[in-house]
This record gives sequence, structure tokens and C-alpha cells, in this order.
Amino acid sequence: MPAILINTVSFLAGLVAMEGVAWAMHRYIMHGPLWVWHKSHHEPGRKGPELNDLFAIVFAGIAIALFWAGAQPGLRPLWWLAVGVTAYGVLYAMVHDGLVHRRFPFPIKADRGYLLRLVRAHHLHHVTHTREGGVSFGFLVAEDPERLMRQLQAQRADRP
Repeated sequence: MPAILINTVSFLAGLVAMEGVAWAMHRYIMHGPLWVWHKSHHEPGRKGPELNDLFAIVFAGIAIALFWAGAQPGLRPLWWLAVGVTAYGVLYAMVHDGLVHRRFPFPIKADRGYLLRLVRAHHLHHVTHTREGGVSFGFLVAEDPERLMRQLQAQRADRP
């Protein structure tokens, strides 16, 4: 198989797989044992750096390890996998921190279409201020906000 095809597939695999990895990390780690870091992101009125930002360092460490491994003879696809992971990180920062939370000036407004759906889905995630419950744990793939509202209502109805 040509190297360009292997490298392209590796890049795309890193980019696409990260949404699943991020979803699982968010659902089971951030809203689980590492809630102590992530809860800073769910506190209203926060400004500036958050303890939650440490997760970016963790993911950067994974990308750095993949870059290092991919620099070894015969392991070049891992380098391209790292490029895909890094590209996801850049998209995450732009969409989540820039577009959704406005942590830095961002030139695009989510006033229609998929971007509006993504912002609404993430804001519904922030309706829950505890580690339990919640909806919409993905970052770039947004579920239907109407469906998420029904899930939140069902969760509230199930509470004693």
C-alpha cells in the first residue's frame, strides 16, 4: 500500500477516533474519578484558567508520545496519527473554547445550522452542575437538542 495512503488513513483515524476517545473520557473520566478537575468547567461565572484545562495537557502528552514513536524507523503512520490527534485538539479549542464558551475572541457566531446545534447541545450539557447525570458528552458531534432536552427531563423525573 502506498505510504501516502497509509499516512492519510492514519491522520483521518486520529482525527475521527478522537471524538470517540473524547466522548468516553468526558463521560467516564471527567464526570467520574477526575471530576475534581472537570467541575471547574461546570461552575457558573468562571473566568480565566480552569483546573479542567489540565486535560489539554494530558491529551498533548499523548500526541507528543505518538509524534516521538512515529519518528522511529518503520513507525511513520504513528506520526500522522499524532497529526490527526493534534488537529482534533485544535478544532476542539476553536469550537469548544472559542465558539461555545467564548474564552477568547472568536470571529464566528453560532446563529444557525450545525454550529447552533452544537452550541445548544453543549449548553444543555452544562445544565447539570454535578458529575452525575448530564447529556451530550461529545465535542464536535452534536446530538439533536430536542432529544437531549427529553433525556434531561427523564433524568429529573427518575430522581427521588
